[in-house]
Amino acid sequence: MQRMGMVLGVKPDKVEEYKRLHRAVWPEILALLSEHHITNYSIFLKEPENLLFGYWEYMGSDYEADARAIAENPINKEWWDVCMPCQQPLEHRKPGEWWAMMDSVFYLR
Repeated sequence: MQRMGMVLGVKPDKVEEYKRLHRAVWPEILALLSEHHITNYSIFLKEPENLLFGYWEYMGSDYEADARAIAENPINKEWWDVCMPCQQPLEHRKPGEWWAMMDSVFYLR
């Protein structure tokens, strides 16, 4: 199992829309994530800074292949089309990142 965390901003005028979208995530998206070994996925919002913290556990054996399959899925692309306009990527993320991936510095089991 691989625990993963990431951070991203939300545009101030899009916070309520982002919350609304995530109160009713499309069932096809939930199934797609599960199919590709993503579990315990949570997104937290810190206001008024409008920062999102995402966490999930990856239970598969090839994260890059699963992440690519998710990204290339047409329904996921549609989901991103409605979510991404709400988001504000961090200035200092790595090349190619939208959500900035975070390093784990502590874990209590």
